[in-house]
Amino acid sequence: MRELIPLRLDANLKWLFTERPFLERFDAAAAAGFAGVEYANPYDFPLAQLRRCLADAGLHQVLINTPGPSTFGYACVPDSVGEFRAGISRSLEYATGLGATRIHVMGGRVPEGVRWDRAFATYVTNLAWAAEQAASTDVILVLEALNQRDAPGFVLESVEQAASVVDAIGSESLGILYDVYHAQVQQGDVISRLRNLFQHVAHVQIADPPSRTEPGTGEICWDSFFAELRLLRYDGWIGLEYRPAEETVAGLAWRDAFTI
Repeated sequence: MRELIPLRLDANLKWLFTERPFLERFDAAAAAGFAGVEYANPYDFPLAQLRRCLADAGLHQVLINTPGPSTFGYACVPDSVGEFRAGISRSLEYATGLGATRIHVMGGRVPEGVRWDRAFATYVTNLAWAAEQAASTDVILVLEALNQRDAPGFVLESVEQAASVVDAIGSESLGILYDVYHAQVQQGDVISRLRNLFQHVAHVQIADPPSRTEPGTGEICWDSFFAELRLLRYDGWIGLEYRPAEETVAGLAWRDAFTI
């Protein structure tokens, strides 16, 4: 009988423990049993301050996002190539300084008046350049397809499209971020898609549709999903990027309800 692969959960501090100020969420995550954290925006704080929060709480930094003018980023925006490159440099500085090995490169919405194919070409060119910058580090840049219901006009419309970009560029510094919530809302069949694209999966995030709350509150069969991750021998982190239905700590009872 195969040994069960332990699944590692990390707390997304943008979404969890929001009952507290941001810098207090590190200790709250550690007290709740987490060994790792992720969050989109570290750039409002000095590196030294964030490193101290991580060290004091005994936590590992898993992932950050690239900076941007909005929550969707601008990798596909033809007029923002300079800003994109500056953002990659800044995010690599923060990731390496915090010990994070994943950066989510936000793709962006196709600007009004810009053809999708031009925006997509900009996206691929930007990512090829970004992968070259990351090649000398331990960081993998991850690409995520956001669902068109929550992010209409987002440049990536499917996880398969994200994987095709990784294939086209062919860099070991690129992978996909497999977000169960976005994949289910946009496409469905999340277990088969995970299986088919697994060679490119560098990070996983979870939330339960349709309300993007904790596992067990929506439509996903989580025991089956976690079993598939084990079958595939996934050894990366699983980011909890959900909005607690009520209070964060009470909502974490789902961890005992499923075989993780």
